[in-house]
Amino acid sequence: MTNSCAFHEPRGTMYTEQSGGMSCVKKQAEAINVEKSALGEGPLWLPESGQLVWVDIEGMKIRMWNPKTREDGSVSVGQRIGAVVRASDGRMVCALEHGFYFLDLTTGELEPIVDPEAHLPGNRFNDGKCDPAGRFWAGTMPKSEDAPEGSLYRLDTDGSVHRMVGEISCSNGLGWSLDGRTMYYIDTGTRRVDRFDYDAANGNISNRRVVANIPVDQGFPDGMTVDAEGKLWVAHWGGYAVSRFDPDTGECLERIELPVSQVTSCCFGGDDLDELYITSASVGLSEEQLRQEPLAGSLFVYKPGVKGQLAHDYQVQGK
Repeated sequence: MTNSCAFHEPRGTMYTEQSGGMSCVKKQAEAINVEKSALGEGPLWLPESGQLVWVDIEGMKIRMWNPKTREDGSVSVGQRIGAVVRASDGRMVCALEHGFYFLDLTTGELEPIVDPEAHLPGNRFNDGKCDPAGRFWAGTMPKSEDAPEGSLYRLDTDGSVHRMVGEISCSNGLGWSLDGRTMYYIDTGTRRVDRFDYDAANGNISNRRVVANIPVDQGFPDGMTVDAEGKLWVAHWGGYAVSRFDPDTGECLERIELPVSQVTSCCFGGDDLDELYITSASVGLSEEQLRQEPLAGSLFVYKPGVKGQLAHDYQVQGK
């Protein structure tokens, strides 16, 4: 496994080695002019409305932005929110601080589904995504830097919940291979991107192994998305970057550097799914760091030259 990356200058300038020397193709990761997030995470593209939604965990709200109209908005949810996905009945499903909820994005009405960690008030939900069969996977993390007491849960289409992985420090990025046989997973504290064998029929996972190790000087792996070529795009918390990995070799294929240190997650969007939207955070930065990173907490967009995939919906039973 290797982690040597093709170096990309800050703001997305890309260098590639060619026979005639070094060729520079300039591509910029543009900061979008919307209100910054304290802890932006979990971007999700909604194709019907042409909107991007993402969460501000510490702001306790879902953010929305339309790239064509340039309109933005938000819905407050009253507790920390780790992830949001679309449901097959037109609602959204959220992983909130106190469990899984349905959400009507128009009215803001919340309907509780289940709280698998009601007995663990020191934990909160973090990142989550739906698998190809429409189950919602989301994991937890301790609110303070304690022992690894987080878990990864699977919310089935009938509303039942199952604990799939335990002893997690900070449950984060998720994704599935193009053939639906592999699940990719990040527990941030391990500094690894892992993979499991995934059984779509019953949602079980097995045979955990390492895809890539993230060097200390590149920060911690955070959120993740899978492109249409099956490659992984991983955000680096504390690493000023998003990297593209080949999951079969562990090789880092590209590295997009950003002017912010706390890069949190990414997803593909736009009419052709050829735009990579990148979230970031300002939480925890000192006044001096904020002066050095005035764009911390911004939403960014970058055209990487490859396309992504639409996220899977949560399949409400009978809907």
